[in-house]
Amino acid sequence: MSGIGDILHLLFTANLWQATLAAAVLLLLPALGGVISERSGVVNIAMEGMMLTGAFFAVVADLAWHNPWLATGVAIVAGGLMALIHAVVSIQFRADQIVSGIAINIFAAGLTVFLVNRIYGLQDVGHVGPTEGLPYIDVHGLDQIPFIGQVFFQQNVVVYVALILLVLIHVVLFRTRLGLRIRAVGEHPQAADTAGLNVFAIRYGAVIASGLLSGLSGAFLAIGISNTFVPNMTDGRGYIALAAMIFGKWTPFGAFIACLIFGLGQAIYDNNSIIHVSPYLLSMLPYVLTLIVLAGLVGRSTPPAADGLPYVPGSE
Repeated sequence: MSGIGDILHLLFTANLWQATLAAAVLLLLPALGGVISERSGVVNIAMEGMMLTGAFFAVVADLAWHNPWLATGVAIVAGGLMALIHAVVSIQFRADQIVSGIAINIFAAGLTVFLVNRIYGLQDVGHVGPTEGLPYIDVHGLDQIPFIGQVFFQQNVVVYVALILLVLIHVVLFRTRLGLRIRAVGEHPQAADTAGLNVFAIRYGAVIASGLLSGLSGAFLAIGISNTFVPNMTDGRGYIALAAMIFGKWTPFGAFIACLIFGLGQAIYDNNSIIHVSPYLLSMLPYVLTLIVLAGLVGRSTPPAADGLPYVPGSE
């Protein structure tokens, strides 16, 4: 009972919710990418590999140039390039999108381990200095508001960027002509093609956008939170982001709510030093939540009609 009491006490602390928001954003960025990709009709389970690639190149670039902004740009590009591979295989060659995604995840895991050993000859690349990581920003004045100030206004710069992107992507998808085209391509590509839309170009753009966002998430993990790179450090977060996207019914704000739930599970685990619950049990919490969400909602969630279906021009 003491463990439950400690958890209940923890739920009312600002530290927990500050960590929850940061952990949620780490999932939100690839989840938003997944929403864009799958709204266009391309299944993307390769976000894990895109995140991992972004994390690796963020640290390598930061150690080389000592500039977190430049390193973040490199990570974003690296994630985009991995997404381009997925796009070419899935869209151009019409390969099975699930198989392509799994292959990219395996490739990214092997590539990063190989490059770590090849470049550094070690199992990790070393630590980024405290002044060389992505900065935390305290919003002057607002950060002094009790509870809310610490949760929302004492965060890493990527958290603010992600929340802005959340609103922008929602507006683009559901309030602009571009968003209408993306959704049309994902629902009925033949009709979209007949109407003069370039189905391939829109799908390429959507998949690459998902890679850019996943690469940004990898940079946040590597030089915003961990300040180092270790093999497989994404630890399944790309798959959890995929589950969050499904939970959110392929909408940005729905995915964000799911990410907050998963982020809370991660934050509770990260605070296991102050609660009397087995850390092994807590380490399972984010993944147990993922299983519960998928088992409870995947049957009731309807993806875009053409999601996962390669488009063949002229087909019915």
